[in-house]
Amino acid sequence: MIAEVGQSHDGSLGTAHAFIDAIADAGADAVKFQTHIAEAESSPDEPWRVKFSPQDDTRFEYWKRMEFSRDQWHGLESHAAERGLFFLSSPFSEEAVDLLTDVGVAAWKVASGQITDLWMLERLAKTGWPVLFSTGMSPMPEIEWAVDWAKSKGIEVAVMQCTSAYPSALDGVGLNVMMDLRERLGVPVGLSDHSGTVYPSLAAAALGAQLLEVHVTLNRRAFGPDVPASVTFEELRSLVDGVRATETMLANPVDKDAVAADMAEMRDLFMKSIVARRDLPPGSVLSVEDLSTKKPDRGISARRMHEVVGRRLARAVSAGEFLQEEDIEA
Repeated sequence: MIAEVGQSHDGSLGTAHAFIDAIADAGADAVKFQTHIAEAESSPDEPWRVKFSPQDDTRFEYWKRMEFSRDQWHGLESHAAERGLFFLSSPFSEEAVDLLTDVGVAAWKVASGQITDLWMLERLAKTGWPVLFSTGMSPMPEIEWAVDWAKSKGIEVAVMQCTSAYPSALDGVGLNVMMDLRERLGVPVGLSDHSGTVYPSLAAAALGAQLLEVHVTLNRRAFGPDVPASVTFEELRSLVDGVRATETMLANPVDKDAVAADMAEMRDLFMKSIVARRDLPPGSVLSVEDLSTKKPDRGISARRMHEVVGRRLARAVSAGEFLQEEDIEA
């Protein structure tokens, strides 16, 4: 269960540390950041996809403001370890790979826009650490290529279905794609969700996802491009609890017949048997109007009504009396 901070710290180191504590308190397994080095990944004239920042004139300036120093990244990793979280950060350049190699990450989370950056991939492959591919913008052949590349390097690899919309609509989440990826690739699969709700992740967990990632925000009124696609920490707590409950249910298949056998005493109390609706003399040919059903189960089962209708009574029965096998003529 990965909680993605993304750019929601807005360049504030203190806020980044606050996210780590909130994520740990919510019970997630991992915190994920993004490591941007403006000079290495961008150009000064990189266009805005959406101009959201009132203080940055260019996308390059925004990336610059999002940077942390090497020591600051070490501090974030140490804080995550102290709180029992796996530390992840997506690199967006070879230089970011080198920085994170020094800091240490539990696995390489490769953003969907980086999945074809072979220069960067070759750099991170040298560590031998596992790779998690996000696939939001990739067609199936490209995903297969990336997985084959990782396998050729002897690297553990997992793939996460993702929809690169912020937020993404529920009808575009693509749970079927996650299942298809598992069938085609034979590797662990998961969901990186941008819906801003807990529903896709809960559904993915029920389908057997091994990795789940959601963006998180301290407050829905917080600043930043990721906020509409994020869940609050109260929602994250509910999501974690729901996923753990789902894991428990999936790990404990139930033998329905064994359960029924264990509940034999309760069955006797709640199941119904056939009773006479009125006093009936011996030799009566039983009709639907002559019979009814009542609890507890102490005679011929109610489900055998059609077997009893049309048969003759071997003895007289009183209204409300439970019919027994011997009451019916052979």
